[in-house]
Amino acid sequence: MGKIFYKTEEEIELIRESSLLVGKTLAEVAKIIKPGVTTLDLDKIAEEFIRDNNAIPGFLGMYDFPNTLCTSLNAAVVHGIPNNKPLKDGDIISVDCGVLKNGFYGDVAYTFEVGEVKEEVKKLLQVTKECLNRAIEVAIAGNRIGDIGFAVQNYAEENGYGVVRELVGHGLGKDLHEAPEVPNYGRRGTGLMLKEGMVIAIEPMINMGVRNVIQDKDGWTIVTKDGKPSAHFEHDVVVRKGKADVLSSHKFIEEVLNNKN
Repeated sequence: MGKIFYKTEEEIELIRESSLLVGKTLAEVAKIIKPGVTTLDLDKIAEEFIRDNNAIPGFLGMYDFPNTLCTSLNAAVVHGIPNNKPLKDGDIISVDCGVLKNGFYGDVAYTFEVGEVKEEVKKLLQVTKECLNRAIEVAIAGNRIGDIGFAVQNYAEENGYGVVRELVGHGLGKDLHEAPEVPNYGRRGTGLMLKEGMVIAIEPMINMGVRNVIQDKDGWTIVTKDGKPSAHFEHDVVVRKGKADVLSSHKFIEEVLNNKN
């Protein structure tokens, strides 16, 4: 477990700027997501938009990752590499993006529907998003890391879904992945005490079937063991007294999606 860097208000505002830029980048992606578009098309739009906003793609080149976006389709949970295969009607795709601006990272994910998605898959997305909301509600000073994990796990498992354990949320700041780790499972009242000024990325990864995952032969993509779909949503949050301060936003994305319908 590495050292936790508590952030000053100035640093928090810089992380907010980076986090909001990721949300706006994903809104640009949202504009073009439809059957027939490739994930490399999405990647190109995202990279150009980030650079136009005087920032650097956060994932590109990190741990030798080859792209700006992680695009994880259907049974892929996270870390999918963009490619030139067209998206198909009924697909879901988790798009995870990071930026580096003014020395600080933002890191946000959103799972999109492509065309007409089955009702049972829509429900998976809704429950995953609600898991994130419930986790944010308990990300307050005086609670513990286990409270966040419990909030996610409890709601997901109540709905019959599997919670991925191998991948976790994380601290965020001058590095994309800082301490502490933020698992999506846990027991209430256990783990590290949450303190004001901690900035964490909370990112439930919820599977329609079993929680087990395997690594694809590409060495990056994590997929569900049973081949059922997985959803992923992520926000950057600063721990405060009484109520967490959400630094990132899905609002820009949802405005675009609502206008498309």
